[in-house]
Amino acid sequence: MKMSGGKAAVEALRAVGVDTLFGLMGSSTLDMYDALYDAKDIKHIGVRDERAGAHMADAYGRISGKPGVIIAGQSGPGSTNLVTGLAQAKLAYSPVLAITGLPMTQHVGKDSFQEIDQHTLFLPVTKRSFTVPVAKRIPEFIFDAMRIASTGRKGPVLLNIARDLFSAQIDYEGPKRVNETHYAGQVPESVIKEVRKLLENAKSPAIIVGGGVKWSRGHEEVLKLAEALQLPMVASSGHGDVIPNDHPLYFGYAGPEPYGNPVARALIQNADVILALGTRLGFSTTMYGNEVIAKDTKIIQVELDPGAIGNYYPVQLGIVGDAKQFSACLSESADRNKPTKCNWTDRNIRFQALWNELWREREITHTQTRKPLSPERAFSELRSVMPKDTIVALDSGTLCRQAADLLRYYKSPALLTPLDFALVGFGYAAGIGAKVAAPERPVISLAGDGGFGMSVMEICTSVQSGINTVGIVLDNECWGAEKAYQRDFYNERYIADKIISPRYDVVAKSCGAEGYFVTEPGELADAVAKGLKAEKPVVIHVKIDPDAIVSSRKDALKHRLHN
Repeated sequence: MKMSGGKAAVEALRAVGVDTLFGLMGSSTLDMYDALYDAKDIKHIGVRDERAGAHMADAYGRISGKPGVIIAGQSGPGSTNLVTGLAQAKLAYSPVLAITGLPMTQHVGKDSFQEIDQHTLFLPVTKRSFTVPVAKRIPEFIFDAMRIASTGRKGPVLLNIARDLFSAQIDYEGPKRVNETHYAGQVPESVIKEVRKLLENAKSPAIIVGGGVKWSRGHEEVLKLAEALQLPMVASSGHGDVIPNDHPLYFGYAGPEPYGNPVARALIQNADVILALGTRLGFSTTMYGNEVIAKDTKIIQVELDPGAIGNYYPVQLGIVGDAKQFSACLSESADRNKPTKCNWTDRNIRFQALWNELWREREITHTQTRKPLSPERAFSELRSVMPKDTIVALDSGTLCRQAADLLRYYKSPALLTPLDFALVGFGYAAGIGAKVAAPERPVISLAGDGGFGMSVMEICTSVQSGINTVGIVLDNECWGAEKAYQRDFYNERYIADKIISPRYDVVAKSCGAEGYFVTEPGELADAVAKGLKAEKPVVIHVKIDPDAIVSSRKDALKHRLHN
């Protein structure tokens, strides 16, 4: 069938199951957009900035489990705007397909209008970057890009397509193949026996559950394993939703202060055997030192990426494979052959008491009534009204870092964070993408006043496309993380730390959304409760104590400790 390259691109996306995409229209991709006009079964979400659109596609991919698609419609500036968003997706291992335009092929290499070397530009920030050579191969590259983005260790894939390839007429026969990948099989019994021997001979074993379990939707298999062997669980940084937070064997984040909590940290620090499921044991979880994982701890690491095994810590046993499948095999073995002894029952009871006491203390301290609100008070009010199926999207920064461990998550996936890229400006746009992926679930995003200001015009995206999230702006009138460093390591020599922001609730109303302004204790819970029932997007501007900030990267500032 004869059709334009742009229409063939749309047909290829349809063939691989794409029904929603994000984009900012530009002249380089007009033939593709013209084909989308007739594709009533594919919803297009028009964004105000390509970076924000990439965050939406990133979040959509994390929640839906399939690649989010972002179109940067213009070569040059439209494409360069994608770079930060794709770098964020790469370090989060999020499946994203980005399609962007190039100048006409006869103009390439002539420093033509809006021309840069886009192929080279995107190589460091993507899993793969392709430049499509001829129009007839557009569908083939889309099929391959979707496969690459969503298999193995996931990640963003970029397609550069010249504008004349979109307009060229080609013969399109439909997909010759649409690749579907399944993970094989059974873990060898010899491996299972070795793992069981290590665990059952331990005195204080524990599980660190990482993002790989979340990607495979493997929390039920991990729970069965943990219950069968009575193994306590903690989450790797940024993945506090990987296990329902009310499970009696779950103890929150294990990371170094302030990334984790003291109970989880002590649990892992005192573990003699750690079963690391679907986690790299990366920086935000361990800081690559022995503050969290003790030097002599035996590690059993299960990871899909062979290069991640033993990369940061020596392992007693490395297993290349899917953490969900491995957990199922190990729990089946435990069911068939019940362990004869459990050396750590008393340890579990002791840590459960510490965990319960930690939350009792938090509830007491979080009732403080000072103004502006403390972060703890704000998060306590938020906990009190969040439905159990809520998805939370967090920005980076000192306040959101505190929020990650002070909120509760019950239905995985339920938490989106910038992870190791620590990108400010991620949260609000990510919340939009999450809501598109799961319109039936409540979505709440949190960002500081600085981060929210980077994506404020996406309020219009929410209004225009009817995406009803609740965005909370935590306004402490400063770049909090950096101000904390200046306070703690630079003798309070404050410079460039202050932020002046508009009333974002007023801005929201001017865009057609609903807005609330919170200054008093109790008002945030009321505003969130109303916002969750609203039939339009909501922005809640909350005044937060500017002195309630925490230094996190103390490891990088040891040279200032003498000052």
